Amino acid sequence: MQNENDDKEKKEGYENCCAMCRRTESAVGKLMKLPQNIYLCEDCLQRSFDMVSATIKPEDMEKFPGNIRFVLPGDGLMQNQPQIKPKKKEAPKTSPETEPKMDISKLPAPHEIKARLDEYVVGQENAKKVISVAVYNHYKRVKNQNLPQYQDDVVIEKSNMLMIGPTGCGKTYLVQTLARLLHVPLAITDATSLTEAGYIGDDVESVLSKLLQNADNDVERAEHGIVFIDEIDKIAKKKNTNSRDVSGESVQQGLLKLLEGADVEVPVGASSKNAMVPMTTVNTKNILFICGGAFPDLDDIIKQRLTKSSTMGFNSELKDVYDKDPDILSKVTVEDLREYGMIPEFLGRLPVIFSLQGLTKESLMRILVEPKNAITRQYEKLLAMDEVRLFFEKEAIEKIAEKALKKTTGARALRSILEEFMLDIMYEIPKDSSIGTVTITADYIDGKGAPLIELRNR
Repeated sequence: MQNENDDKEKKEGYENCCAMCRRTESAVGKLMKLPQNIYLCEDCLQRSFDMVSATIKPEDMEKFPGNIRFVLPGDGLMQNQPQIKPKKKEAPKTSPETEPKMDISKLPAPHEIKARLDEYVVGQENAKKVISVAVYNHYKRVKNQNLPQYQDDVVIEKSNMLMIGPTGCGKTYLVQTLARLLHVPLAITDATSLTEAGYIGDDVESVLSKLLQNADNDVERAEHGIVFIDEIDKIAKKKNTNSRDVSGESVQQGLLKLLEGADVEVPVGASSKNAMVPMTTVNTKNILFICGGAFPDLDDIIKQRLTKSSTMGFNSELKDVYDKDPDILSKVTVEDLREYGMIPEFLGRLPVIFSLQGLTKESLMRILVEPKNAITRQYEKLLAMDEVRLFFEKEAIEKIAEKALKKTTGARALRSILEEFMLDIMYEIPKDSSIGTVTITADYIDGKGAPLIELRNR
C-alpha cells in the first residue's frame, strides 16, 4: 500500500525531500528511506553519525549499551510529530543540458559585443564601449592564462568595474543584457542587505552563493561568471555616527578578498552558513565583479572640487557654472569617491570607473520604440494575442517622454505611465471582438480625447 502511495505521488509530479535539510531528490541524488515515509540525504545522515560519534565516547557505549541508541525521525519517539510531505517538482525553464553556455574560445570582439548591446540598450555609447572592452579583456585573460606561451612574469589582473549613474539610466539592465548575450551565469545582489560577519543580515559570501545557484551548482562554470552588486553607494562610510557601522565601511573591507581573488567557502543550496548545509570552495580569481550605484549628492562633491578657484580675478569661476551640467558625473575622480565615503582599498580593486548619462527627452522617446523588447512592442504583442493591432502616434510618444521626464525616475517611469493609459484599453478590448485596431493619440495622453478605435471589416 505504501509503495502505491509513493508511485502515485511521483506520477503527480512530486518528489521526495530530506526531512532535515529539505533539499529535493533532484538536487542531492537518491534519498535513504526510513519508516513513516521519512527520507534523509547522505550528507545529513553522515552528519548525524559524525555528531553522535563525536559526543559519545566508546567507553560510555560499553557502560550503557541498553540505554544509548539513535533516535531517527521515523522512530516511535516521534510518532506525534507532523509528517514531512514531499515537495512538488518545479518545471525547469531550461534543462542544464539544453541551456546555452559560453564558449570562451569563440569570444566575440568588443565591437561585436557593443553591436549586440545596441539592439537592446539605447544611448550610453561610452558605457557600452567601456564594458565591452573590459569584458573582452577579462575573458581573454581567463582563456589564455594557463597556456604555456603565456606562463611568464607578466600577470594580468582583473578589470572589475564601477558604474555610476542616476536612477533609471540602465545600469542593471545593461549588465543583465550583457550576461544574457554571453550566456554566462549572472548574480545580481543588493549591497543594502550585506552586513559585517556576525550581525543579522547577509554575509558577503552570500553574493557567491547566488552565483553558484544560478550556475546550477557547477563550481567551474560559476568561477567564470559575473557578479553585479547594485546600490554599492549604500555601503559608503557613515559620517557623524555614534554606533558601530556594521553595514558601511566594514562591508567594504569584507568585499576586498572577493574582488581581488580568493578561495571562499560558500554554502550549497542556501544563502547562509549552518551545520546542516554542505559547503564548497569557490575561487573568485576569474569572477568579474561589476558594482553600480546612483551615488546621490556626488555631483555636489564634484562641483565643489571643480569650483575651488577664486570667484574674483582673472582665473575666477562662477559657483553655478556646473549647476546645469547634465554630464557632471563623467568628471568624477577617485578623490571624489573617497570624499563620498568609499575606502581607498575598495576603489583600488575597481580599476575601471565610468559613468552613465541621465536620460533626456529624446533618449526616452528612443527607448519607447527602438529596442528589440521596447515597451510599446510588448503592448503590441499583448494585444496581438487578442487579434488587435496597436499603434502609437509620434506625438503621443513625445507626450509620454515628457511626462516621464517630470517624474525624474528615468526609464522606470515609462512603464508606469503606459500602464495608466493602457488600463482601460486592456480592460475593454476582451469585451468586444469587433475591435480591430487601436491608435494611441497625443490628445488621449493629454487627457483631452480618447484613442482611435477601428472595427474589423465584416
